[in-house]
Amino acid sequence: MSLSSYAKINLTLKINYKNKNNLHEIQSYFCLIDLADKIKIKKIKKKKDKILFKGPFAKLVNKSNNSILSLFTLLRRLGLISNFYSVTIVKNIPVFAGLGGGAANVATILKYLFKRKIRRSLLNQVEDRVGSDLKLFFYNQGFMKNLGLITNIKKKHKLFFLLIQPSVKCSTKEIYARVKNYSKKKRLEENRIKTQSKFISYLSKNSNDLQSIVEKKYPIIKELLINIGNEKGCYFSRMTGSGSVCYGLFNNQIKAKKALNNLKIKYPKFWLSVAKTV
Repeated sequence: MSLSSYAKINLTLKINYKNKNNLHEIQSYFCLIDLADKIKIKKIKKKKDKILFKGPFAKLVNKSNNSILSLFTLLRRLGLISNFYSVTIVKNIPVFAGLGGGAANVATILKYLFKRKIRRSLLNQVEDRVGSDLKLFFYNQGFMKNLGLITNIKKKHKLFFLLIQPSVKCSTKEIYARVKNYSKKKRLEENRIKTQSKFISYLSKNSNDLQSIVEKKYPIIKELLINIGNEKGCYFSRMTGSGSVCYGLFNNQIKAKKALNNLKIKYPKFWLSVAKTV
């Protein structure tokens, strides 16, 4: 079976407070994009899983301790699977990027194994192992009200992005450890997201609370965001998650591609791509 494991973009990200489990409660408008890892999975008769990573970012994945192995170990401990699997993952999604590639892989395999009938208690246990963004990958577009609650956005907006990752690897744990200020909690404002123009206007007035922290540590992030934002057709530029991928939201795919070509000349060693919502 061949599966597509889509990346996510945080369109906004607000840090509200630390909860009783010492985790940062966050709120975020987010979407999945058509940048995807490709996963091939099949049952095998051996008594050990065979996990193989290929593709441009495979060398950055820990082969002996990764989210897929952790998932299979947990599922067997819970008695939910008895088979062993051969899994090949072509890593097209950059790592240490804020795109959620590892969590996306786990969510994709979970959906395949359980045909989307996944108990909330299981999701919570898997999330404890792979990260709090796991639930995002069960929605194409949504609003994360807090770590435990996501609201689906029924009106699907067609959005176009330019993505750039500099030669920077952001540690999520390290970036969150530097958070000192918190944002006021907000509710889902339905009237702000009814039309695409209203939604984009609303997004452009918001931000990613982690961005200033990463910009201070890695000045190239700030430089990139300024240059992306100056390209024609760009509504706004922002960092996704805890970084290091920077993106621009563009009014169409043609202008996003033109911006990519312009910035590729300026940053020939950086990873660049265009993407759109799935």
